[in-house]
Amino acid sequence: MTNKVHSLGEIAQALGAELVGDADVKVDGIATLQSARAGRVAFLANPAYGRYLRETQASAVILSPDMADQCPTNVLLLDNPYLGYARLSHWFDPQPKPEAGIHPSAVVDPSASVADSATVGPQAVIEAGATIAENVVIGAGCIVGERSVVGEGSRLNARVTLYHDVIIGKRCLVLSGAVIGSVGFGFANEKGVWHRIAQVGGVVIGDDVEIGANTTIDRGALDDTLIGDGVKLDNLVQIAHNVSIGEHTAMAALVGVAGSTRIGRHCVVGGASGIAGHLEIGDQVHLTGMTMVTRSLKEPGVYSSGLGADSNRRWQKNVVRFRQLDEMARKLRELEKKLLKRA
Repeated sequence: MTNKVHSLGEIAQALGAELVGDADVKVDGIATLQSARAGRVAFLANPAYGRYLRETQASAVILSPDMADQCPTNVLLLDNPYLGYARLSHWFDPQPKPEAGIHPSAVVDPSASVADSATVGPQAVIEAGATIAENVVIGAGCIVGERSVVGEGSRLNARVTLYHDVIIGKRCLVLSGAVIGSVGFGFANEKGVWHRIAQVGGVVIGDDVEIGANTTIDRGALDDTLIGDGVKLDNLVQIAHNVSIGEHTAMAALVGVAGSTRIGRHCVVGGASGIAGHLEIGDQVHLTGMTMVTRSLKEPGVYSSGLGADSNRRWQKNVVRFRQLDEMARKLRELEKKLLKRA
């Protein structure tokens, strides 16, 4: 935590919260209900943690109005306590604030444009024709390829690679190890031999997008791969060539999306899910974890696939039954025909 100190009155005003308690109480950080000490602000968003509320040592708790009478300390009332916690977390973020300028070990092509307010870290490489806008942070060891653009206020953490002709919007965050604009998995087959197809498209990423560590986004084969405003991609996500992802969609870790699939706005994709290529996923589709999508899902709603964990013995029996389903279905149709004839 940092050594920043704020009063509850100041916090309540900034969050738009109703304060019930002492506005002059000082706090210097945030914590969970269980671990909080005096001087910390906790929050309660999940009712499952309500059992810790009465015993918390926090100086204040962010919670919803219906829980206020159960809290033994100062309260900050919000209809969405989790959003309040999210906003307050930035007040105590210990992430260092880099100074503007280009590190002596960085390599910047003379034809590249780097704003005076931008930061270019040690051993970063900015290639020909690239544009680094105002207040951008390029971390150590990053590569920004030819003609690529990093928009105002965006940050690339250490070792991010942008290939050529990648456009990053404003206020984006790209975590370490991410690779954006690599060649898509495109090949033509002739008599069992694979021949690579040149990927001539780029990648266009909107504003306020976050891309997790070691996530990869392939460039388009012909048209660009498109990531809409506000999209959030977790670590180890694979986005193939010519995929389009609509605004404010979120994907958890280990999701894979095959080529040319279009995903709508405000979707949520659970971890380790897979989406086949050339499909259309509509707006407000929610895929639970490890869902395998092999057909288009155009209607909003929650979709799932796969089987939950079970004892090995029962799982083995169910696998045998699963293999028998086709034969069982055939016999059932025959029985139905016989019954209809007798009716």
